Amino acid sequence: MTDSKYLKRTILKEQIESRFLNETRNLRVYLPPGYNEILSYPVVYCQDGEEFFNFGRIATTANYLILDGHADPFIIVGVDVDTSVRTDEYAPFGSRFDAYTRCFAEEIIPFIEAKYPVRREASERVLAGDSLGGSVSLHLAVRYPELFRRIISLSGAYYPASQDIFEAQDDLSWLDVYMIVGLQETAFETDHGTHNFVELNRQTRELLLDRGAKVEYAEKDGKHIWGFWQKELPNALTYFFRA
Repeated sequence: MTDSKYLKRTILKEQIESRFLNETRNLRVYLPPGYNEILSYPVVYCQDGEEFFNFGRIATTANYLILDGHADPFIIVGVDVDTSVRTDEYAPFGSRFDAYTRCFAEEIIPFIEAKYPVRREASERVLAGDSLGGSVSLHLAVRYPELFRRIISLSGAYYPASQDIFEAQDDLSWLDVYMIVGLQETAFETDHGTHNFVELNRQTRELLLDRGAKVEYAEKDGKHIWGFWQKELPNALTYFFRA
């Protein structure tokens, strides 16, 4: 018995020139086993693309799920980020937030859809992110509901500035969010203070539910690290792509 079939992954590198960010942004594209360009596939877009692939091992996880029949085939697009400006891009109070969200929705999505056979309905796109990547994914959905309706949030960093924006929404009944947070995340040190991520996620869940969103929510033993999130990715992905 060998695991070699699971480890044979097709991951392509792409680059996009962003007029909003005025720079080149690197992308990683995972193609599922049996990929056929005449077919069409749902797609997961990941913030922190490099970490999702390297630390989250999302491509290997996808191979297991698809080859073992637990999930229908899907494509994954990882959007890399420069960690030195990550908060500027992912937080709503960041100096590059508007430019990044416009780049994501108005440049990255059309680029991928022109080059790969991904489905173009909002119900066939999933945004995935950890920490601030989770919150910017939710912000993207609120800003572009015609594009994004399904979110994987791994210990989302839902600071008050984000909660205020979500609270201002009247109707989020179109939204479907998978949320997980670790019970040991009650005093996590960030680059702008120490936060209780469990409480922030509980509050955000209630904000979303009160506005009609569908929320699959869980709290489990875990810290604010990839060792926790990696183990939760199979459940998160099968929630949206169960075969």
